[in-house]
Amino acid sequence: MTPAQYGIPSPSGWTNVVDGLFHNARRRPHHAAIEHRHGTISYAALADLVDRSALELQRRGLQPGDIVGLALGDDVDHLVMHCALAWMGAVTLPMDIRWTREEKRRLLAHFGARHVLLPPGEAAFVEAESLSIDAGWHAAVGANPGGCVPVRRREQPLVLSLSSGTTGMPKGPMVTHGHILSRLFIYTVSLTYNENDRFLAATPLYFGGGRNMSMAYLFMGATVVLHPPPFTAEELAETIVTRRISSVFLVPTLLRRLLEMPKRQVPLFPDLRLMVSSGSSLYPEERRALMRELSPNFFNFYSSTEGGGISVLRPEHPDSASMSVGQIVFGAEVEVVDEHHQQVAPGVVGAVRYRGGSVAESFYRNPQDSVAAFRDGWYYPGDLGRFDDAGFLYLTGRSKEMIIRGGINIYPAEIEHALIAHPAVAEAAVVGWPSRERGEEIAAFVVCRKPISPDGLLEACRQVLAPYKIPRAIFIVDELPKSSFGKIVKPRLVERLQPID
Repeated sequence: MTPAQYGIPSPSGWTNVVDGLFHNARRRPHHAAIEHRHGTISYAALADLVDRSALELQRRGLQPGDIVGLALGDDVDHLVMHCALAWMGAVTLPMDIRWTREEKRRLLAHFGARHVLLPPGEAAFVEAESLSIDAGWHAAVGANPGGCVPVRRREQPLVLSLSSGTTGMPKGPMVTHGHILSRLFIYTVSLTYNENDRFLAATPLYFGGGRNMSMAYLFMGATVVLHPPPFTAEELAETIVTRRISSVFLVPTLLRRLLEMPKRQVPLFPDLRLMVSSGSSLYPEERRALMRELSPNFFNFYSSTEGGGISVLRPEHPDSASMSVGQIVFGAEVEVVDEHHQQVAPGVVGAVRYRGGSVAESFYRNPQDSVAAFRDGWYYPGDLGRFDDAGFLYLTGRSKEMIIRGGINIYPAEIEHALIAHPAVAEAAVVGWPSRERGEEIAAFVVCRKPISPDGLLEACRQVLAPYKIPRAIFIVDELPKSSFGKIVKPRLVERLQPID
């Protein structure tokens, strides 16, 4: 089947996230869609492969609306199968290939997946019908004629985008084609993605950022260069330079590894048009170092799996706004509200909430958490924050992480910033410490880059913080527990603390 026969409607009628890919197969068929370690796939070849794969999925019994576990590596098969599932109307349940078998089994059962796509050699699951994407699969795809009839509805479910790893009961908002199509406006208008970019996919594709940004670039007709982890900072830097990368998305953990490389007088990536980070907050000193040592074109993107983009701190924003997460992205409506859900004035801390065409409506199979997080068309991500008079949004912490010490509200982010400002501290995490007398005390865990004692850090805190914000104790550790998204898992730190009498 030739690209012209896919029957793509005019752009005004696009309602499937893969419509753009097939459009690119017609308008620039020979342009590189995906570059990987074994070669290059053009848009014409990719569209044909996606169409045939979608038809083969239908032949194997998959139906529109079926939830399908996608447990593949960070490779071409992963992107092709995600596109094929979207084209024929199934719902992707992302699964990290690095998870244990028990983690995968539990996720399949919890979300009621009917099928699961597995790499060659992995044993089948009893919880769902298993399809191995192996040589036999590829032979069947190559032998079929193509011609899958796609599902085209903006409200068609597309992906259960997991929001909290796999510990406990996972939460997954049901994100539709319409939600993702709306997020494309954020990527193009607020992050300046375009069809001329060469995007480096260097984060796991099961992770929302890596998956959605790769899909966005395929929709636009750009080139996605696969560079799957693991890799060293030196290998990552070499790839960005030698593969002529113009755009990259990296989580803070990767950025910090790059900053640990030998210092230089000029940026490491002077020709990089766009460096985007998301996943957790960066400190002002880190932003300055990133723009000085790595790339002046650094964008810090505040987003969520439930609703896409919220705000972005762009390179032209002033240094005085470095503590913020930037200004609101195109297409989002964001407010800070009090306990009565009334908007508060600039400077007042409250709960962050937002809404727009990119925001999901609920967590799948989780009505209890849905009631708390989704209210009157707004999504509450659980963050506390405030606006300033210029429209910059500042996060003060998570509502569940706020420390109440003797009746006084204390925001961990403020203490963490005081600690990270010290030249000996590489990372810091502040948590509430159960206390019979005060309700909660303050405990700080830090990773140091230079020798220093806890008393030395406490003295530094006393120079910049009010007495009631000084930690009860500071614990120096080799590393902080982190999720696969690069976020610090604070509950694991709390587990190390014994209640204070």
